[in-house]
Amino acid sequence: MKAITIVGALAAAALFFFAIVFALAASVQATQTRLITSGLLFVIGIVVIAGIYFITRKPKTVIQRLEVSGQMQATAIKCPNCSGSIDANEIKIVAGVPYVKCPYCGTTFEVTEEPKW
Repeated sequence: MKAITIVGALAAAALFFFAIVFALAASVQATQTRLITSGLLFVIGIVVIAGIYFITRKPKTVIQRLEVSGQMQATAIKCPNCSGSIDANEIKIVAGVPYVKCPYCGTTFEVTEEPKW
């Protein structure tokens, strides 16, 4: 664990402890300043926890592997409207579905794999 995580956790715990102490003190002797101080300490504790989270988080890397049996061959992608050749680098994934826009006629279509049987 990083030192900043430990220091942040201790600071948040201390802030929450004092927020509870001030809230209890406000219930015994009804003063509004103690209740406001308790609320501020609680909010600052939440901000410290959120700050530590955003400082120490790491980006997630997703690696997908595909194992296929037999040899694979890429086929040419052709526009269903004008039969123009489409470059595979122009494919865009939208909501998990591959779409491509034809540079010749402007038609946007879904790239599908036809069965080979």
